[in-house]
Amino acid sequence: MKIYPIETGNFKLDGGAMFGVVPKTIWQRTNPADDNNLIDIAARSLLIEDGDRLILVDTGMGNKQSDKFFGYYYRWGDFNIDSSLKKYGFHRDDITDVFLTHLHFDHVGGAIQWNKNRTGYEPAFKNAKFWTNEKHWKWATEPNPREKASFLKENLYPMQESGKLTFIDHTDKSFLKDSPLGFDIRFVDGHTEKQMLPQFTYQNKTIAYMADLIPTVGHIPLPYVIGYDTRPLITMTEKEIFLNEAVENNYYLFFEHDAHNQLCTLKHTERGVRLDQIYTFDELFN
Repeated sequence: MKIYPIETGNFKLDGGAMFGVVPKTIWQRTNPADDNNLIDIAARSLLIEDGDRLILVDTGMGNKQSDKFFGYYYRWGDFNIDSSLKKYGFHRDDITDVFLTHLHFDHVGGAIQWNKNRTGYEPAFKNAKFWTNEKHWKWATEPNPREKASFLKENLYPMQESGKLTFIDHTDKSFLKDSPLGFDIRFVDGHTEKQMLPQFTYQNKTIAYMADLIPTVGHIPLPYVIGYDTRPLITMTEKEIFLNEAVENNYYLFFEHDAHNQLCTLKHTERGVRLDQIYTFDELFN
């Protein structure tokens, strides 16, 4: 197995929304805001090369939405999925599986693109299966008013119409070992119903892909829960279980949304679980 960080593009979100009830005077120490109260956010995917499978975990926003839509998110930087794949010698047509932690637009938007004539949509990874789970699919296609703006029909139904949409059977377990994709999956419900977090061993290190359970280094303390979560108290319970497990087992947290930090470890302190060491991917694995 080999893994690669895939930078699909950076954007900005409101700092208050990203930290919920935590005051700005505290969260800006780790996530400084600009004059519009916006903080830097990454859309960092993970590419897993395992035998003849090439698995992409999440896809970023993509590029098919309108300028008005993207204007809300202040995209910045030069990253895109194609150049990031090319850096490691791959093309999007090489992808065999797209694993989606959940179906919010900033995680799934890049899975679908305009067709050649811009008359409709098609899979952006023509040789890949798309992986989600049935409970989350139902949640996304019958959305509640709070999340409706994050579940875009043009991101969802073309996957189903392609015939390549595949459900992972979680059977109500909170942790699935030996999934069909070869890695373990943690199911969490605080952010959205049945978000899926990959976890696996690589070079004798346990890597946990954080998605929206812990979006950035600044979100490690237990009460630091993003305002977008549908069930924040459940998030806190899920975080507490994970944080203690991560310290005891020396997990390496891989951040999808931290624009300035890729991985870290944790430690116990008198104030609870806190950041231990920050790592770049290259210094940890190369």
